[in-house]
Amino acid sequence: MSKITIPELEKYLWDGAVILRGKMGAGSYKNYLFPLIFYKRICDVYDEEYKAALEESDNDVEYAVNRDNHKFVISPEAHWNTIRDTPSDIGIAITHALKKIESENRDLSGIFGDAAWTNKSRLPDDLLKDLIEHFSTVVLSNENCSADELGLGYEYLVGRFADDSGHTAQEFYTNRTIVQLMTELLQPKPGESIYDPTCGSAGMLISSVAYLRDHGEEWRSVKLYGQELTPLTASIGKMNLFLHDIREFKIVQGDTLQNPYFVKNNELQVFDIVLANPPYSIKEWNREKFKNDPYGRNFLGTPPQGRADFAFFQHILKSMDPKTGRCAILFPHGVLFREEEKSLREALIKLDVLECVIGVAKGLFYNSPMEACIVICNNSKPSELKGKVRFIDAKKEYVKSGNNSMLTMDNISKIKNAFVSFDEIPGFMSIIDNDQLLENDSKLSIAANVSDDIEEQECSVQEAFDLWQVSKNRYDAQTNDLMIHCRGHNDE
Repeated sequence: MSKITIPELEKYLWDGAVILRGKMGAGSYKNYLFPLIFYKRICDVYDEEYKAALEESDNDVEYAVNRDNHKFVISPEAHWNTIRDTPSDIGIAITHALKKIESENRDLSGIFGDAAWTNKSRLPDDLLKDLIEHFSTVVLSNENCSADELGLGYEYLVGRFADDSGHTAQEFYTNRTIVQLMTELLQPKPGESIYDPTCGSAGMLISSVAYLRDHGEEWRSVKLYGQELTPLTASIGKMNLFLHDIREFKIVQGDTLQNPYFVKNNELQVFDIVLANPPYSIKEWNREKFKNDPYGRNFLGTPPQGRADFAFFQHILKSMDPKTGRCAILFPHGVLFREEEKSLREALIKLDVLECVIGVAKGLFYNSPMEACIVICNNSKPSELKGKVRFIDAKKEYVKSGNNSMLTMDNISKIKNAFVSFDEIPGFMSIIDNDQLLENDSKLSIAANVSDDIEEQECSVQEAFDLWQVSKNRYDAQTNDLMIHCRGHNDE
């Protein structure tokens, strides 16, 4: 058997979406494709492990089916091949198989979600048969497709959904090159705990592991944690981690602001690293409850109702280990200078944990022209930066890729070199005293602190429209997922 190549894998995965095209909205593909691909993978790996155990034991079947020889248990009635041989009511058979696998593997509890497999008006038997036959054309064993390769393929599919369906992508996908930059700046170490409070498809957590692997460091000792609001997206995150051969993690579904999951002794659990791309300037959040937050997450102040960015920011700061804690957060640029958040920025500057603000190019958010920034905080800032903040103007560091932008390794290296430097680079990197920032109305924008020739812009009409569009897209995506969730229960 010849190993599948990356281009072949990508085509194979995307062709599954092509089968669904015209049968449902592009935003619904993910509800069915991600669970189906993961299901196929674990069945093929089970078969591979079974074959190896037979060879090892001189064809001892009892030994070959022993649980200790398998990552996951797959009963015969729940196996992919059984579904493939099912002549009718295929959606019912898939539902029973997935529930059986979840019940027999505690680590996989809830991982497949509850998509409407039994809704024959959406998924008739012939359509499901076409999907199953298509995915049956490739064996997704470790020998034919390594964990890293399949993980990359999975992320490729996520990226294609970002390009193809747009409005759903912002729920679970952050530009991979931005994630790589954020990870490079925080430099994860073996054994550290890493947390993403709005983890989407777990790309930032996976990037942290990839950083250690690429540097030849021990990666299996890191502890990964994440919380995600949307149930299906949380499931995709778990699948993504498993497909990258990562087993030590805890991903939970829930509202991080309303009900943070990671709590110990009535206090937020703390981590060495926090990486996050919180939802942008959401308006529908419980500000009144946050005023009296039981976890003390309003220590900088209570953010305005129309923008919850600093609520997520304070949650992240509270989640950082007092000694080793550091974070990288991707925010819309407006958090750096909007007048309504001035008092919050002032309190942040006085706290002296802000290490660096990086302005990055437009187009690095999927399907949005918004300018973005990366905010780095560190509870153990270098002595050279005590009472100071680094500002990097990296808005020209990008290349175009289709309708979006991306960072090259040269771009990432240039930004990282400036980040570790203590020598100012005119027009690119400056170091500003906290007192000076406070005197300048606590403005943290790149325009105010690096590029003197650029006039400061308050939240423009375009930014307001962009934020409205993102909010609308998020609402549409979550409504779509909720409708699928309800249909799935109605069909049972």
